[in-house]
Amino acid sequence: MTDRRPGSGPAFTALIPGVYLPSLIFEIGIGAMVPVLAGRAGQLGADLATAAIVMSLLPVGRILADLPAGAIAARVGDRAAMIGASAVAMLGLAMLAVAPNLVVLGAGVLLLGATEAVYGLARQSYLTEVVPPLMRARAMSTLGGVHRIGLFIGPFAGAAVAHLTGSTAAVFWLGVVTSVLAAVVVAVATDPDPRHHDAERPVGLLEVARKHARLFATLGVAVLLVGAVRGARTAVVPLWAEHLGLDTATTSIVFGIAGGIDMLLFYPAGKVMDVKGRLWVAVPSMLVMGVALVLLPLTGTIGPLVGVAMLLGFGNGIGSGVIMTLGADTAPPDERAQFLGVWRLLADSGNAAGPLVVSAGAAIGSLAAGIWVTALISGATAGALARWVPRWVGPPRARGVPR
Repeated sequence: MTDRRPGSGPAFTALIPGVYLPSLIFEIGIGAMVPVLAGRAGQLGADLATAAIVMSLLPVGRILADLPAGAIAARVGDRAAMIGASAVAMLGLAMLAVAPNLVVLGAGVLLLGATEAVYGLARQSYLTEVVPPLMRARAMSTLGGVHRIGLFIGPFAGAAVAHLTGSTAAVFWLGVVTSVLAAVVVAVATDPDPRHHDAERPVGLLEVARKHARLFATLGVAVLLVGAVRGARTAVVPLWAEHLGLDTATTSIVFGIAGGIDMLLFYPAGKVMDVKGRLWVAVPSMLVMGVALVLLPLTGTIGPLVGVAMLLGFGNGIGSGVIMTLGADTAPPDERAQFLGVWRLLADSGNAAGPLVVSAGAAIGSLAAGIWVTALISGATAGALARWVPRWVGPPRARGVPR
């Protein structure tokens, strides 16, 4: 077990080879795959509704695998789980490349969602174990930032490959290559903390859920709501841009600008959390996003839409890593992976449910109403976080110790 005293644990840069670099490589492959998935489904005969269902299987796969991911990481160890997830991702991406029908395509998407769950949990669990509390938020927010950077680079890499080869399938083979590289990097990287023990004692998921039921019913619900607001964020800007009649290229630029603002803020967010405490980031993030969601339906032209999208990206960016950090803060050392499996299930369930709120508003004839309901949820989430996020005690050098 890693020494948890302030100042102990590996140097921050020592985490790059075994955690951040493979995570970046892995996410580039996922980011390249997502934009062409609907087109691949269309090639196999799917209409728009069916293509949307195929794309929704990615978060469904994450949700289905969150709990098993905790058990797998606890049994085989975090690093082995990352390598295994990369291997399964290779299979899933290869299935997408050669799929003869929509059934095989959907199975490949589900597999990829499951590998994201296992890979993400293993990374979070590993950092929770080896990083001391005073560096924890920066480590987690950097992990979230690396995820964002990979998803930002991926579509451009995929577009380049598709242009050079003239084949959509080549984008999926690019993902196979990045998965191989991620597994190799993890395999050859030296563990920066030799005191780290990968395997944990076997603990049943139901036992973990029962033991920590009060925490999951309070702070866990707040985390689910954070996931819902974040999930809705990815849907509201494209949908409102479509409502305004903007073309696809313009919408992509607006979304990309917002994503760039989001991507740049991960390290400052972690620094504030480590120095001031988690509340200083968690609550403002939800309040800023709530204000942006209130303003979005009031925009009628491209200029105000860009401004609101940037505000939305800023709100999400300052909250980078907060869910993972809170999970690391509250995870018991002897059942860490299983606890984080339940934790990520709550966050991923919220992430999948968030766009449904917006869609429900659109279905009843008012997209603005759906967005404003999401704004109310964001405000309620800020209140829940203010009520249940643990406060930090002790002098400034020891604020990483929860009450």
